Amino acid sequence: MAVRAPGHSEPPHTRSSPGCGMEQFHHPRPVYTGRGCESRPTPQREQLLSGLTGRVLEIGAGDGIKLTCFPEGLDEIILVEPDPFLRTVAELPASEISTPVRILDGDLMRLPVEDASCDAVICSLVLCCVPRPETTLSEVKRVLRPGGELRFYEHQRSDNAVVALVEAMATPLWARACGGCHPARDTVAAIERAGFGIERLDHLSFDHVSHVLGVARPL
Repeated sequence: MAVRAPGHSEPPHTRSSPGCGMEQFHHPRPVYTGRGCESRPTPQREQLLSGLTGRVLEIGAGDGIKLTCFPEGLDEIILVEPDPFLRTVAELPASEISTPVRILDGDLMRLPVEDASCDAVICSLVLCCVPRPETTLSEVKRVLRPGGELRFYEHQRSDNAVVALVEAMATPLWARACGGCHPARDTVAAIERAGFGIERLDHLSFDHVSHVLGVARPL
């Protein structure tokens, strides 16, 4: 889920000069590194999208620039985004790639996508923000085809008890400032409780905050 950032009234640059882009407006992580001809997706976005095929759903549009990071040859990319401003902003990057793109208005607790219709679902910095991650994950499971993948890049509660306590104490203020983000949420446990088996899991840190990057499939 994303929120409109103040001061953004113009769409991002075109595909030929994409700038850094961002994962989500409430988590303005770049999706590109470098400049000009040396620009390329970040390692996190490359890992999220590597080897995808078929129809792919990503929850949250960000500024839409991440659409230009997807591999060519996909059948379709679907973005579900509740914010009308972000849907509009994402239309320009969507128009400049060869893959068909649908940008849908929708509640992340009830995805406007058919049952068993997607080969992969991308969740990048959204499971930490939705009110009930178990509901969103149930929806992800519903729309995935048999054998489909959930690919995720998310906040993860620290394994260090002291740091986890600090995260929990900071959550009320952090959530108000960062679009409802809950840094102390145990995302991996939530994914497993929702009936997914973790196939790959990397732990990493961004600005000293714990994150996970991985792949899961419905059991």
